[in-house]
Amino acid sequence: MKNILTEFKQFIMRGNVLDMAIGIVIGVAFGKIVTSLVNDIIMPPVGLLLGKVSFQDLYINLSGQSYASLDVAKVAGAPTINYGAFLNTVFDFIIVAFVIFFLIKMFNKVRRQGEKPAEVTTRECPYCISTIAIKATRCPNCTSDLP
Repeated sequence: MKNILTEFKQFIMRGNVLDMAIGIVIGVAFGKIVTSLVNDIIMPPVGLLLGKVSFQDLYINLSGQSYASLDVAKVAGAPTINYGAFLNTVFDFIIVAFVIFFLIKMFNKVRRQGEKPAEVTTRECPYCISTIAIKATRCPNCTSDLP
């Protein structure tokens, strides 16, 4: 049992596990911000432009009865398809995916700027087209003298 606890402690204390945990916490917080952005900032003007529609209240009632709003239908226990909430979730996803795309693009650009070009250590034999060491004076494959 002590060995398992020691292994678990070593696993948890690895840098990549800690980095992953921090990333998840930041990701959850970022998700909440994006959800608020979509629900509270983006969708109200879009709903206003589309005829004073609240996307959160858009639903299809499957019970056949009439309800004044989605909240009333939920309280009554009516089966509903809440496509407005689904649209909000799709907008959330698109915004998060867009931000992640640009973060990764920016990260890759910065990483590429910091890299040195790889040192060339091989060349091609002009006679047999095989790969040889750059300092070679004779091809080990076709034995030709190299310029």
